[in-house]
Amino acid sequence: MPGLWYEEFHVGQTFEHPITRSVTEADNMLFSNMTLNPQPLHIDANYAAGTEYGRPLVNSLFTLGLMIGISVHDTTLRTTIANLGMSEVNFPAPVFPGDSIRVVTRVQALRESRSRPTAGLVTFRHQAFNQHGVEVANCVRLALMLKRPVAGA
Repeated sequence: MPGLWYEEFHVGQTFEHPITRSVTEADNMLFSNMTLNPQPLHIDANYAAGTEYGRPLVNSLFTLGLMIGISVHDTTLRTTIANLGMSEVNFPAPVFPGDSIRVVTRVQALRESRSRPTAGLVTFRHQAFNQHGVEVANCVRLALMLKRPVAGA
């Protein structure tokens, strides 16, 4: 199923995305190492055991990417031109290997593009929750979206 065209969004629209994903230790290790993040809190179980968490934390940038990725199928798949920015990024609770993540997205604002007549801007608010319903991440994302193609154009 493709994402939605700019015209198909409305302010207040809410998506409770059906895709969920359990985060594995391998996800965390691979992502941390691929991004050259040597933080022992993510990649060293012995070190992490001595912290207040008692175990490794999932890299927050992986959590951010997963949250947005889960939203793509229902919102922007094949209809986005570009992500223009992410703001108000927060991680109110940690994610641990073994946690399952679900995501809710709300449309906060819409605006026609001033420079591209075939596009509009959509402001999304994403929230990620673990299997216990605890919010683990949130952000505001601005996306440049395609408008529905004009027939015969």
